[in-house]
Amino acid sequence: MTKWIRIGFAGPGAVIVALVVMAGMALWLPRGAAGIDNLVLPLILVPLIWAALFFHACLDRRIGRVALIAISLFAVHATLIAAKFIDRPAVAVEPRS
Repeated sequence: MTKWIRIGFAGPGAVIVALVVMAGMALWLPRGAAGIDNLVLPLILVPLIWAALFFHACLDRRIGRVALIAISLFAVHATLIAAKFIDRPAVAVEPRS
């Protein structure tokens, strides 16, 4: 059973968490001089984030620590993304006459 949980965190889990972290990084990274550094840097770092999560899931002896780190990264960045979408102001619509 532990083997399949580890495979889940190392395979599809690492990919999903890396993509969510990439999307969340754009919200907390500062903008650069051109205004696009917070968008480009996460795209470049996705393979590194995936590799770190993959090797951590494969090499750590304690599966609980793997789960804690992956789930907390996912939860923090998913919360940032959800807060960004919820924080949209309502669009004012002019009444038709």
